[in-house]
Amino acid sequence: MILLASYSDTDSQRLLKQPAEIGGAETRHVYLLVPNADEVYARVKAAAAEIVLEIKDQSYGGRGFTCRDPEGHIWNVGTFDPWEGR
Repeated sequence: MILLASYSDTDSQRLLKQPAEIGGAETRHVYLLVPNADEVYARVKAAAAEIVLEIKDQSYGGRGFTCRDPEGHIWNVGTFDPWEGR
């Protein structure tokens, strides 16, 4: 299980910086593997999320896009599965 949570004023959260505090940069790379990137993209666009990189077929395989959540965190979403075919 991986637990993701919004920022809160706790001892462990005080060790972190929000993207807005560091010029919008990220300190981690999250990739959500989904069965249908176009379907997720449509839902994200309908919710008026900020699309950072438009959906496209990726050179390394799969299809995906990148968006930013309301707290400024970047999410990569796509169909590329590095274990597929192993």
